[in-house]
Amino acid sequence: MQARHPGLSVIGSLVAEDAQNALLQAASESEVLVLGSRGLEPVESYFLGDVSMPVVARADRPVVLVRAETGTEGPVPSPASRVVVALKLRDSSESLLDFAFHTAAAREVPVLAVHGRSVPLHARMPWGVDHDVAEGMRQDAQTQLSNALRPWREKYPQVEVADSIHLASPAKAVVQAAEGAALLVVGRRAHRTGVRPHLGPVAQAAIHHGRCPVAVVPHD
Repeated sequence: MQARHPGLSVIGSLVAEDAQNALLQAASESEVLVLGSRGLEPVESYFLGDVSMPVVARADRPVVLVRAETGTEGPVPSPASRVVVALKLRDSSESLLDFAFHTAAAREVPVLAVHGRSVPLHARMPWGVDHDVAEGMRQDAQTQLSNALRPWREKYPQVEVADSIHLASPAKAVVQAAEGAALLVVGRRAHRTGVRPHLGPVAQAAIHHGRCPVAVVPHD
């Protein structure tokens, strides 16, 4: 690896400590923590184990999960790909967008912002989805998404930005949009005292079903 990146300094550290605590400590002292998968088959979970998932759910910094290449999952995404960021719009997206745009600018790749919103039951008709309800939801989401992206477009004018709105399960929409991406950025609630750390359904889906590296970013 050092031969491929000769300008990169690498420091190794062997610590006599519980793996989970050691990783959480390393995360608190770093900008990003990177963990690798076990190279499981696509039909199995992406990231299992009693160490990795608690670290992802509790780390103070973004954690990037990189799936091991097994040779059975199709072609590796091209370096000239895109960074996909999943946005809920109801919560703060500053941390996610900061991470996504900073990474895209460094890699000189575009950003694709994805928002999924399930259609309520009352709008589901025997012949499909009520058009007026669906159109109202889409326009509302588009307005919120455009407002959320505007300051980041201005801050990173060199980054090409696109957005995508899906009236479907947010988890499914995000996983599908991340096909062929260089990185998928998802969020999770930052750990609060007295609250058990956990991952939401979108982060869970991204970790278990995403084929590209997944960055899990804590936010308020």
